[in-house]
Amino acid sequence: MTSKVIYKSTREFETFRISAKDTNRMALIFDPYSERTDFVACVEIFDEGGATPPNTHQGADEFFFVLKGQGIARCDGQSQLIDTGSALLVKAGGEHVIENTGEGRLYLLTVMVPDEEFAALIRKGVPAELDEADRAVLERI
Repeated sequence: MTSKVIYKSTREFETFRISAKDTNRMALIFDPYSERTDFVACVEIFDEGGATPPNTHQGADEFFFVLKGQGIARCDGQSQLIDTGSALLVKAGGEHVIENTGEGRLYLLTVMVPDEEFAALIRKGVPAELDEADRAVLERI
């Protein structure tokens, strides 16, 4: 019988940069490839000054929760400051960019429903690691 509950520690998160030049890493928590979910959940870690490229998801909503740090979210011509404890929901079709504007790294819990092949894009990227500073943040939350 397959368990209805899946548990992972931060040491089990697979981490990638979508490309070698990216300024952020994605630590996969749950995704369609590992857990057969219809969503993807990850911790997105931005280096100082790091940002996502402008992107849009045609059929998926994307949720962001700021675990630590501060930045700015731009969506459809509007800008919003975000910091620890802020939540942001970008509905399908909304072009968005998130940028780390604070000192130190920006950590976001990111969930996309449905996955819309986001997990495949992440997994095709460059393997990366969580360092001790990352684990210190994630294991204290």
